[in-house]
Amino acid sequence: MIRINIADAKANLSRYLASVEDGETILVCRRNMPVAEIRPVARPATEPRPVGIDRGMTIPSSFFDPLPDELLDAFEGKHGPA
Repeated sequence: MIRINIADAKANLSRYLASVEDGETILVCRRNMPVAEIRPVARPATEPRPVGIDRGMTIPSSFFDPLPDELLDAFEGKHGPA
């Protein structure tokens, strides 16, 4: 982390921003007391997010089988409380 004072930040902002683009964080101080932090923002993803959470996950073929009629009826509210 780079510590700079406000006058230095004003005089060399473009140089410090280049450091921030390279991943550096800058702490701006007034009379040696931190007042601000300049840090890189998260960059947008360049690749689409993979589907699912677990990359090693496998889905059994039974996942695509139709649901039993009793379960479908329960989802549609055709059966009252037991």
